[in-house]
Amino acid sequence: MNVSVDIRQVVKRYGTVTALHGVSMAIGENEFFTLLGPSGCGKTTLLRCIAGFEDVSGGEIRLHGQNIAALEPNHRPVNTVFQQYALFPHMTVRDNVAFGLKMKGMGLAERNARAGKMLEMVHLSAFADRLPAQLSGGQQQRVALARALAPEPKVLLLDEPLSALDLKLRQAMRVELKQLQETTGITFIFVTHDQEEALTMSDRIAVMSQGHVQQIGTARDIYEAPVNRFVADFIGETNLLPVTVESVAQGVAAVTLPGGHRITCAAAGMAPGPHHVSIRPERLSIVPTGGDLDVVVERVVYLGSDLQLLTRLDSGAALHLRMQNSARGQVPAPGTRIGLQLEEGAARLLAD
Repeated sequence: MNVSVDIRQVVKRYGTVTALHGVSMAIGENEFFTLLGPSGCGKTTLLRCIAGFEDVSGGEIRLHGQNIAALEPNHRPVNTVFQQYALFPHMTVRDNVAFGLKMKGMGLAERNARAGKMLEMVHLSAFADRLPAQLSGGQQQRVALARALAPEPKVLLLDEPLSALDLKLRQAMRVELKQLQETTGITFIFVTHDQEEALTMSDRIAVMSQGHVQQIGTARDIYEAPVNRFVADFIGETNLLPVTVESVAQGVAAVTLPGGHRITCAAAGMAPGPHHVSIRPERLSIVPTGGDLDVVVERVVYLGSDLQLLTRLDSGAALHLRMQNSARGQVPAPGTRIGLQLEEGAARLLAD
């Protein structure tokens, strides 16, 4: 992988508070890379350090091998799209997009041609002479993207740019944003707390918590193979159960669940003793009798295309599963005792 942004042991302190604890990651050229985590995890602080809006307290940020940590924001070949688009209300859409080019000294004809090309890319050519107030939220967001892309930065930083949009528009813009990144070939670093956004668009994701990187990987890696309880619980929906690892042999653990149920799961690097296991709800299925687990159905929740069954083990531990709504004729009623079968590899043993 050719590295675009190389973050090496970056520390950021605000007085006695440490917001970033030696964060390191390598972001590839032409990659859509997402910083994901809850509020206060340090993701926006890291983005602002890359942009130059915050000084680092320690470590290095390198762009194509050059340490940029000491460069002023306007001397870094990066641009930022903020949550609030910060368009100039008195300027037309074309002039908003061309503003950064004007600041760089580009001539009128050339910057208008570049602005026109950017507006065509975001499907807003017909709106070039309008003011921002005459545009919808989604259109304003695309103007902000076009303005940030016009100077052809090496890296585009996006700080939760979709959060102000309604759900349907946000979903549509995810697709457009990913297509735009693929078309331009620019490295995108995207900040969000929305797991679905991250899973939908990203080539890779860095999950952050309390100023630490918990895991870096593809969407499939993060969802299917979380490395610890935080990642498993934060990404999507899961069942987290306390278990006891009885024995480990050739990378496979014999595990006892609450209530005495025994299953096996992969256990690379795990030792016998207390741990937690993650089981995704969609990887459980109902079987007529027996199965890996016996549970009692407490509630059935209608979710449109899916149904959610809230069940409980005899030990009292809750266990949720999902099934397609098309299978509603097979749905057991509350109070029914059923058996559950785990898909192969469904139980993921976690480090705490």
